[in-house]
Amino acid sequence: MEPVNTVEGLNVGDYADIDITGLSHVGEGVGRWRGLAVFVPLAVPGERVRAEITALGRTFARGRLVEVLEGSRARVEPECGLFGDCGSCHLLHMSYPEQLRWKTVQVRDALTRLGGLGQAPVANVLGMDEPRHYRNKARFHVSRESGRLALGFLARGSHRVTCFIDANGGSGCLLVQRDLLRVAARAAALLETLRVPLYDWEIHRGYLRNLLLRRAAATGEMMLVLVTGRQPWPGEREFTERLTAEEPGVVSVIRNVNTLESWELLGPENLVRAGKPAITEHLGGLEFRIGPASFFQVNPEQAEKTYEIARLFAGLTGEETVVDAYSGMGTIALLLASRAKAVVGFEALPAAVADARENAVRNDIENVRFEQGAVEDLLPQWAAQDRRLDVAVLNPPRRGCGPAALDALGRLRPRRVVYVSCAPATLARDLGRLAELGFEVVKVQPVDMFPQTSHVESVVLMSRVEK
Repeated sequence: MEPVNTVEGLNVGDYADIDITGLSHVGEGVGRWRGLAVFVPLAVPGERVRAEITALGRTFARGRLVEVLEGSRARVEPECGLFGDCGSCHLLHMSYPEQLRWKTVQVRDALTRLGGLGQAPVANVLGMDEPRHYRNKARFHVSRESGRLALGFLARGSHRVTCFIDANGGSGCLLVQRDLLRVAARAAALLETLRVPLYDWEIHRGYLRNLLLRRAAATGEMMLVLVTGRQPWPGEREFTERLTAEEPGVVSVIRNVNTLESWELLGPENLVRAGKPAITEHLGGLEFRIGPASFFQVNPEQAEKTYEIARLFAGLTGEETVVDAYSGMGTIALLLASRAKAVVGFEALPAAVADARENAVRNDIENVRFEQGAVEDLLPQWAAQDRRLDVAVLNPPRRGCGPAALDALGRLRPRRVVYVSCAPATLARDLGRLAELGFEVVKVQPVDMFPQTSHVESVVLMSRVEK
């Protein structure tokens, strides 16, 4: 945003009364002041609020919520005292039915305004019966608060740690699974007792940088990863032995050595300190190996729904050749294999390809292969070779698909394209391009993969327009 001092008579520091009419893609209330868009965090659609203007651009402003002048029935009391400071939850102040309604609106508006797709057939978002304590993975930053070790997440828009769990158990988190919270509290207590040295981000020396916890829903197996600098810690062995004795569900303790002078979570070196190098999860009747860096959806209940929708949208009969682009550890590719003639996964990360190949062997699936390389390179190669492609599955990161990949699909002309997305804006952009290339949107099913946050997953079916 280009900063300015005044717009339309509005200055930074002024107070303005705003009617909130919508939500931004990051969950902020949106209203207008004399035609100027104003973004007000923690405001709810349907409210009239008083906001202090904190920043101005040429076409929009940002404000701090000062007072709710007229409330909305959708507003609820947040269940967490750290809401508004912590950057993990965005919508805890809204009732869950209202969260779902606005996520449906978000997807529909994105496809209409950004994708130019008209009235796309967007179904209501699929929610959860219990939209709390769903995360099977938690990354905790480590700090000392009032001299005591504490684990937490980063405050909104900063590198300051907001503490959830200390050596006494703390308050926990409404998103993380309860078993992981218990193990985190026990780990914090042990780390405090054993006086673990923390990593110093100023001089880039020290031991403990972060703590990563993962849990497999089907088996109950848990993994704890100590993300450390290069410096050793004599108490590491005692910590590992005591934790696994007190928490038998922790079947994997790993030290990940990260020497990067950045906030990247994991380094390339994993040292198994107890148990196994991976935990085992089941999904869709298949078994998956999950290591420290493996990508696996954080909400197992909603992941099951998402992948079943993708499988239904693919419409396989057993005769199709399928490409799973951005295939990660092979989850979708392997789930589709039993109903396809052949499935090929394209993935850029070598470690993910190795996981996918191991998962194929683990499940005795022989009609799937995985190729390592950028999708934007591999799909054009298929198109240049005039390879057969009946169904394409796209599951890209938040940035969406590269233009070269979409253009290659235009040349390959599969009968169906199934697009799984976690970002409505880039989804809309990519669907708009695919529409120009001869595909039409048939169905859009959003899924609430991340309750209490502004994020929403979508599964889209496109079909080739026959000329």
